[in-house]
Amino acid sequence: MAPHDTQERHLARKSRTVAIVIAAATILWLGVQWLGAAMGWPARFVFLADFAAIAAFVWALVVIHQIWRARRDNRG
Repeated sequence: MAPHDTQERHLARKSRTVAIVIAAATILWLGVQWLGAAMGWPARFVFLADFAAIAAFVWALVVIHQIWRARRDNRG
């Protein structure tokens, strides 16, 4: 296997991980919002879910930027 293929597989795995994190964070965030409203949770508990989702999205943006730069550098 060529080094280029190995790096492309690594970048593909990172891309799948980012997609899963974005989807899971969104679904969990929506679920906590709905559950918090239905059960009358205080806003401070629901804000924790907001901050966790924001952290997941920021992490995803950082990793997406790393993937983009690695692919751009591989092209030459």
